[in-house]
Formats: sequence, C-alpha cells, structure tokens
Amino acid sequence: MRDWGGRYPFALVYPNRYFVGMSNLGLQSIYNLLSTHPETVGERVFWEGDARPLLSLESSRPLMDYACLAFSFSYELDYLNLPHILRAASLPLFAEQRDESYPLLIAGGPCITANPMPVAPFFDALCIGEGEVILPAIIECLTGGFPRAETLQKLSGVPGVYVPQLAPERVIQRRWLPSLDDFPTHSCVLTHDTELGELYLIEVERGCSASCSFCLVSRAFCPLRFHSLDSLLQQVREGLKYRRRIGLVGPAVTDHPQIEELMQGLLHMGAGFSVSSIRLKNLSTRLLELMLQGGVHTLALAPEAGSDRLRRAIRKEFDECDVLAAVALVSRLSFKQLKLYFMIGLPSETDEDVGAIIDLVLKCLRLLNNSHQGCRLSINVAPFVPKAGTPFQWLGMAKEAILEKRIARLRNALGAFGIEVKAESPQWSHVQAALSRGDSSFAGVLANIDKVSLAGWGRAVKKAHVSLEHFTQENWSHKDALPWDAIKL
Repeated sequence: MRDWGGRYPFALVYPNRYFVGMSNLGLQSIYNLLSTHPETVGERVFWEGDARPLLSLESSRPLMDYACLAFSFSYELDYLNLPHILRAASLPLFAEQRDESYPLLIAGGPCITANPMPVAPFFDALCIGEGEVILPAIIECLTGGFPRAETLQKLSGVPGVYVPQLAPERVIQRRWLPSLDDFPTHSCVLTHDTELGELYLIEVERGCSASCSFCLVSRAFCPLRFHSLDSLLQQVREGLKYRRRIGLVGPAVTDHPQIEELMQGLLHMGAGFSVSSIRLKNLSTRLLELMLQGGVHTLALAPEAGSDRLRRAIRKEFDECDVLAAVALVSRLSFKQLKLYFMIGLPSETDEDVGAIIDLVLKCLRLLNNSHQGCRLSINVAPFVPKAGTPFQWLGMAKEAILEKRIARLRNALGAFGIEVKAESPQWSHVQAALSRGDSSFAGVLANIDKVSLAGWGRAVKKAHVSLEHFTQENWSHKDALPWDAIKL
C-alpha cells in the first residue's frame, strides 16, 4: 500500500467482482499508472454485491474518502451495478446533484469509448480512448486545486475527454497510444483468487487487422499495434519471478509478426504459456507445435458463421475450406479440446445459415474423429449484438424468440453427436444491445433498477418509459442522428 502523503487519492472502481476484475489488463495498467505517478495514489475497489462493505482493498477506506472515483467499464452489463455502487457509497446518482463535498467521478473502457451516453449523466468526465495517453492530462487538471466548476472546464479542454455537463463544442476524438512499448502492459498485482490467477499476463498487441462488421475491437483500438519482441521478452523475464506460466493477451495474438520467435523465447526460458486468441486463417503446424510445447491443450477458433455467404456479409476473410484446413491441422496434433465460436442472429441470417453451422461443425467433428487423437469438440454461440461505432451500428437484433429457437436447434442437432453447445442468453444480449445503442434516457432506467436481474431490468424500463424495441430491434437510417454522434472513433 502506498502512503497517501499529500498525494491526490484515486479509487479505481471495477463494477464487478474481484475474481473477474483482477484478470483485466486494462484495470491493472491504470492501477499501475496511478500507483506510480508522483502526485497520485490509487487504490482498488470491487463490487461484490450488498454482502460486503464497499471499501478499498489497500486501506479499507470508503469511497467518500477519495477525491476522484475512476470507473473502468469493459462490458455494458456492468452498468447495471453502477447505481448500487453509488448508493452503497452514499453518493447522489447524478453528477448535477453532487457538489464540492463529493468526489469527482470519471470513467473509461471500451464501451465508454464507443458510446458513453447511457451512463453519461452519472459522471463528471468520460475518457474516449486509451487511458495511458489521456490520464496524465486528467491528473494535471485534478491536482491543480481548482474549484469543481473550473476543474470541469479544464477537463473539457483535454483531448479525448467528454464532460457531459458542458455541451461539447467539438466532436470528441478518440485518443490512442502511438507506441505500446512506451507503456509495457502486464500483471502488476498477482493473486490466485481470479480466473487467470495462475498466469502472468502480458499484452502482445492491441487492435485488429480485420474489419469485421460486427466487432468493436478494430474500431475502438485501431490502429493495430504490437509490443516489440525485446520488450515482450523482458516482461517475460520479470513475470517468471512470480509465475511459471505466461498469458499472452490480445485480440489476435498470432498476428504478431514475430510470434514464433516469442514462443521460442518463452520455451527457452522454461516458461509455459497460454494464448488468448489465434487467427484461423494461415494457421501453421509449426505455430501449433510451439503452443503444445508451451502447455496449450485447448484451442479456440472463430468461424463466426456457418455459410460462406454470411461470412462474406460480415467481412470475414476466409471460407469453409480455410476453416476445415485449420481443423485438419489441429486434428493431427495432440490437443485435448477444440472450441468453435459462432454468432447467431447476424443481419441477413436465415434458417439455412443456421443449418450450415450444423453441417460445418459435423465436418469438423469427422476430421477430429478420423485422426484418433481424442480431441473433444464443443461450440460457443453468442447472439449478434449491434455495437456503436461499427458498420452494423444501424442494425437491430433478431427477436428473442428467434434466437431461442435457433439455439435450441443447434443443441438438439449437435447434442445427438455428443457436442456441447454453450450459448449466451438472448434476453441478456438484448439488455446489452439496449445499453450499447442507448442514449442518456437509459440513465433513468439504470437509476430505477432495484435488483440486477431480468425482472429488475424490466421493471426499471417500464418506470422510465423507454422504448426498448427502438434501441434493440429496429434498423435505423444512415441519415438518423445517433446518440453517440459527439464521439469519433
């Protein structure tokens, strides 16, 4: 724990459980920045529900003791915890209700970058882009000793900062870090009490070379950037002091131009490793062999759709032959499990496209069975959720009943062959869509949530008189004004 010693105190609030939050490299990066800056002290707060007091981990202080509460949002559904956190901290929900006696509230993260409007009325300032490049200027504003109103004025002049109480005089341009090596991003607090607790996590790359129409990553984190091999290997050396396995993290880790050299370096140092994501196309036997040597036993590939037609429609740059070629490579090696990721309810999807998922999965199963390596096959299914800032931002979701029917079809057809089908809830996916494409009226919905449940969400929507269908299912015209028009990705 760092001594406060006259430093400006931040509470870094992750609006979910410690078990979830401590595997988030973005949170760890900002915590490290706040904890090492000469003028600030940063302490972590997690939301474990009403069962535990809302106190910081480092000094067990309540949120009212801090000058600024910095929230990190990676998932829209975490918005639902926000009003409960503010009430537990005895804070007025809306920024306009808070005076000099209350901490300032700021927030950042991928969903804030894309569309901050559903939670904007709760916050004094919102970060549009990557925190490493925005936060130093925010710290300079906050540590100046100015009154609250003057501080907000100064924050509104910081590139990449949106101050909801002040009408923006300009479009807020997303900020991004030009050189990742300026901020090596890795685990800075290690604990076994988290999902990835046995790993020392290291960011390999940020952004994505693909431009899939449904995906936020290539827009909110562009351009594609890599940490240098030298920097990564140095971080590995440091990480091996604490863990024997290294977690290589990024939207498509195998895009790194020196990925094989990196894996060879890890093996040379005696490290095991895991890989958060791999690119399906151009997968090589050598890369897979290195992963096996590093202790990787489960692979995940993302065909996303069953038919080539639908893959072209979502800008996937591979076809069924590429999928089967990748699975054939996997089948020849001794992996224990292969997971395939698909989306349902994509724009223009038909029943034939769902049938194509079944056909493709069974072809993959035959390849694995013919190899006699004993690799188990499972699939994960997620409903399409439109994301602000993507080419599909104008398009609505399929109805819940259609999604449920298609999930049931996949389970019935593939379950007969012993293939497990895990699917995300269509109901919660609709909630996610509402918060992804929502405007500031959803702050009224969130303020009325009495319980984080589908029933609690439904009651809150009814109280706030918001039309869910408009935000979740309706297609919008390209001429329509969008809630997030003030944000430029």
